[in-house]
Amino acid sequence: MDSICVPGFEPVREKLRKVIRRAPAGGGAALCVYYQGRCVVDIWGGSCNSNLDFWQRDTLAMSFSTTKGIVSTLVHILADRGLLSYEDRVCQYWPEFAENGKDEITIRQLLCHEGGLYDIASMVDEVEEVYDWEHMVNILAKATPSHVPGESHGYHGLTYGWLIGELIQRITQKKLAQVLDEELVQPLKLDGLYIGLPEEQLPRVAQLITHEVMRDGFSKPLRSFLHLQNMFLRTVTGNKINFDRLRDALLLNRYADVDESDPRFMQACIPAANGIFTARSLARVYGCLANGGELDNHRLLSRAAIDRATKPQNKGLDRVVFLPMGWRLGYHSLFCPGFKMTRAFGHFGFGGSGAWADPRRNLALGMIVNTGVGTPFGDIRIFEISRTVLQCAEKVGDYKVPMLAEN
Repeated sequence: MDSICVPGFEPVREKLRKVIRRAPAGGGAALCVYYQGRCVVDIWGGSCNSNLDFWQRDTLAMSFSTTKGIVSTLVHILADRGLLSYEDRVCQYWPEFAENGKDEITIRQLLCHEGGLYDIASMVDEVEEVYDWEHMVNILAKATPSHVPGESHGYHGLTYGWLIGELIQRITQKKLAQVLDEELVQPLKLDGLYIGLPEEQLPRVAQLITHEVMRDGFSKPLRSFLHLQNMFLRTVTGNKINFDRLRDALLLNRYADVDESDPRFMQACIPAANGIFTARSLARVYGCLANGGELDNHRLLSRAAIDRATKPQNKGLDRVVFLPMGWRLGYHSLFCPGFKMTRAFGHFGFGGSGAWADPRRNLALGMIVNTGVGTPFGDIRIFEISRTVLQCAEKVGDYKVPMLAEN
């Protein structure tokens, strides 16, 4: 394992080392942490493919729903400039969207998963459809919400990206990849943040090594997690998971035919699910948000904009994933036993990746992996890592830590 840690954060390196040791053959990971606006941890290790080639400093990995937090940040940049208001109706910018009872849906409702447009299985028959941007946004423009928008919230596992991405494109009159490059990649000098991977970057991507998918579309570990969650819900609340709704929102029809390692999947623009990142780039974005919206003399967002974007919007169990997500505007809330994280926000991904920021501590984390299929929002690994990071930050205290030398 290659690693660079400032004094006080060495336990983070050891924790990632243990995580990698538990990974199946071919597995690796990268982790980056920002504290007080400075990079304090930048580590990577393990293998990036089944040939057991070493994970490199510039290795990229598919990060699934972690992508949603990045796309949401672009919306907040536009809002901070006065180019949109969260209370604006979506159809003000995207007139075709007004069909079938969607004329009153607001940008706020889309960002906090209250639009009722999560049922991807009723919209798409073939995997190839998701590679066609215009096709997907046209489908969503004609779709009918599954419930009255604003009355409840349900995780838009796949549709979120096209909904928010098309809104960004309508407002900016630019392709999403261009907005991403101009607003995040260039100003923050990121070394790997893609939604729609350029062909020349394909060799950098770690091979996904995942669990076998069962006949119903769920992997065995995910099915086990859902079974335990269902037992808990029935015991504590009397409710139970609607597995059909969950599957229809999170999985395409013919999911067994989906190959996330297919270059077509990686090169398509699927802003809810196929972001391909380095941990370093994720951590710099969230490190900027944790640091009041500024990093290395670049102002990304105002502090007021971050406060607005990260205020919790709804309570209770999500209709799709049956968890209390505490949706903010494009991010979910975070918890870690033993730590108060009322201001923390971020987004984790299917497969284990994730990123978060805690403005109260001025602390942020980005993590990428190439093994595992846990819950829709990461798995135990990122919670273990996050706990260790929080412990180290509290022990280090408020003194200024030295900045890592750039390699």
